[in-house]
Amino acid sequence: MGDNAVPLLVVDGANVVGSVPDGWWRDRRGAAERLRDALVAVAGQGLPGRGGPLDVVLVVEGAARGVAGVPGVRVVAAAGSGDDLIVEVVRAARAERPDRDCLVVTADRELRARVGALGADVTGPRSVRP
Repeated sequence: MGDNAVPLLVVDGANVVGSVPDGWWRDRRGAAERLRDALVAVAGQGLPGRGGPLDVVLVVEGAARGVAGVPGVRVVAAAGSGDDLIVEVVRAARAERPDRDCLVVTADRELRARVGALGADVTGPRSVRP
């Protein structure tokens, strides 16, 4: 899962893309690619209150499943529920190193509760929107 010393940032791609009505529904894959590209800077510079580098994982589902990773941003495609995959990514990271700082980007209330129960912090989509 990347460098264990580096904080993990897991991004709920569908939720973040869907947080702004900018026409993303006409090109879901393109919207996910734009988000991925914006996350490259986040991986290097970090977020307010969390300096970089960050180990960034973008979780995609549905029409965005074909989006490839780029240096700085790993893209993982959910075969089914993106939320379930996000929970698994956090669970695996915490099992590998329980003290690792994990942050999940989503506005989904149920997902926020699920990853919070695993010890992850949560922030909203605006924190990573370009």
